[in-house]
Amino acid sequence: MSTELLTSWQLTGQDDSHLQKLASGELLQAEAANAWLQLRQLARRDGIELVAVSSYRSFERQAQIWQQKCNGSRPVLNQQQQALDIQQLSGWDKLEAILLYSALPGTSRHHWGTELDVMDQAALPAGYQLQLVPSEYQPGGVFAHLAAWLDRHAAEAGFFLPYRKYCGGVAAEPWHLSYQPLAHACLKQLSLDTVRQALLRQPIAEQSLVLTKLPEIFQRYVQTICEPAA
Repeated sequence: MSTELLTSWQLTGQDDSHLQKLASGELLQAEAANAWLQLRQLARRDGIELVAVSSYRSFERQAQIWQQKCNGSRPVLNQQQQALDIQQLSGWDKLEAILLYSALPGTSRHHWGTELDVMDQAALPAGYQLQLVPSEYQPGGVFAHLAAWLDRHAAEAGFFLPYRKYCGGVAAEPWHLSYQPLAHACLKQLSLDTVRQALLRQPIAEQSLVLTKLPEIFQRYVQTICEPAA
């Protein structure tokens, strides 16, 4: 198992030199990439075509998403998957609404090369438009079988679901897989000051308020996860 620490730039999505690109396009750390291929093989045996919708995401890309949600050009959803009028919110209420589903740039677990958002390609009906919302993974949803399968088998390849349920920070994301051995080390290494320095180098929308509220953001939306089963 790799024990190499990431640099502050790698931890915050400003350097992807710690990653390798798979033939299917995913950018991951080598150990996580091997585990991902193993999990896909396990899924295929049970008729599931496990596909990554997203893997590595840079600081710049996360900042674009953040900007779009702040200015209302990208939908902001509540826990019931209802669209909010972000222009009617301000201050901390606005940040909380966005942080429910979108990480603050510099804090996204997707920066580390250990995370994947996944779906089952084999379960997609013809012409279906993927939404990546919890209802798709709940009983009766198009990916309900996948969600149940991940609960039983993800750990066999070292993965867990850090947002299996709402724990007071990020909303439930039953599509989000994390390679636990490396992600655990990254989370321990990431510090509040590392994030602050990244934001000072690359300012984002709502920068002043973000910096003021950064300790609470870091505690609720970075450190608060659903721990893997013992």
